[in-house]
Amino acid sequence: MFERPRQGERAVLVALGIGAPVPEESIQEFEELARSAGAEVCATLSSTRKVPQPRYLIGRGKLEELRDEVRDRAADLVLFDRELSPSQERNLEAELKCRVLDRAGLILDIFAQRARSFEGKLQVELAQLRHLSTRLVRGWTHLERQKGGIGLRGPGETQLETDRRLIGRRIRQLNERLIRVRRQRDQGRRTRRRAELPTVSLIGYTNAGKSTLFNSLTDASVHAADQLFATLDPTLRRVDIGGSRAVILADTVGFIRDLPHELVAAFHSTLQETREAALLLHVVDAADPNRRDRIEQVAEVISEIGANEVGQLEVFNKIDLAGEAPRITRGPDGRPRRVWVSAETGAGLDLLLDAVRELVSGPSAAGKLRLGPDEGRLRARLFEAGAVVSESQTDDGGWLLEINLSERQFARMCREAGIAVDRLEAAPCAATAGFLQSGTVA
Repeated sequence: MFERPRQGERAVLVALGIGAPVPEESIQEFEELARSAGAEVCATLSSTRKVPQPRYLIGRGKLEELRDEVRDRAADLVLFDRELSPSQERNLEAELKCRVLDRAGLILDIFAQRARSFEGKLQVELAQLRHLSTRLVRGWTHLERQKGGIGLRGPGETQLETDRRLIGRRIRQLNERLIRVRRQRDQGRRTRRRAELPTVSLIGYTNAGKSTLFNSLTDASVHAADQLFATLDPTLRRVDIGGSRAVILADTVGFIRDLPHELVAAFHSTLQETREAALLLHVVDAADPNRRDRIEQVAEVISEIGANEVGQLEVFNKIDLAGEAPRITRGPDGRPRRVWVSAETGAGLDLLLDAVRELVSGPSAAGKLRLGPDEGRLRARLFEAGAVVSESQTDDGGWLLEINLSERQFARMCREAGIAVDRLEAAPCAATAGFLQSGTVA
């Protein structure tokens, strides 16, 4: 019976193409994933088959080559860039005499290393347990040799059922804790809605520069590094976007092709920030030659989590590496659909804030408002909201204010102060929020 080693990070990678060779960029990404998990990549094998081999996924010849590589390189880990069934993992470990992990297991391991917040750790543990619950059989193979029948029932079945019961109980506990966390997040979202602060969520392929952009816009200190999934836990900060407006900017986990379904399910509350955002900033690595494929893969994940109805603004980052100039590209309707920036140098960030303000600002109330001497409380509230553009004193001791704020916020202030909205000496500006109902930006 093979005893799985408890440690060891020397890894041989296996990339299998079904019906076509594996693209070189996919192999490079998988190698980067392995290094992000802390593995030392000793060798990478690629293979092509018309259909997967049921027992080992790869053919017998490639299995022999893989066994030789593991022995010659003294590797203690084999990573497959595809999903393995529990029986395939068990069979490969028995043949190779080392640990075998598929793509989903590798990504889950990276998430387990990067989780820092209480919620993030709960979500990762939940995803790992859901993944493990389908793979219990491979850990107890030596106890399953005694089959059913009177006098022949061994401890294997009992141990497996015990493990399943313990894992099921822990999953229920984690779900209950996450429900409480989601309630807290929902309360925070309701508070932001009452304050009329729209949420703008950063999305994009992992390592596109989302955290660097977040830090540049908010002066935050979110961990940013040139590696996959450098940031896991979501972070929210208030950002002034000009014109007396502010938004809540949310930095979320990066996406990747073939993101494990266990993670999508476990990170429900984190991804809720994306689903309920007023605008998605889709950060794209402008220097990435495969950026079109990356955009499509992010779009697939966005659709999977139910956020494809939220408006998007593409932010082409790293223009300092791509040799591009900062600019705004507009769609046929005249609204911003793409902004070219460099989060590292700060080039184009002012254009990005202008584009965000244009897309998230609803109907605005702009004009002159006359207030009497007894209406100082409303004046103070307008100043507090940053809505006053200019002010002058009137002959009766009152004020003439030039204001600019959202129509909804102005109506609420007038209602609470007991004055008529039509006292504003100008018609509200045309609505700019129609884009938010138009779906994903092309």
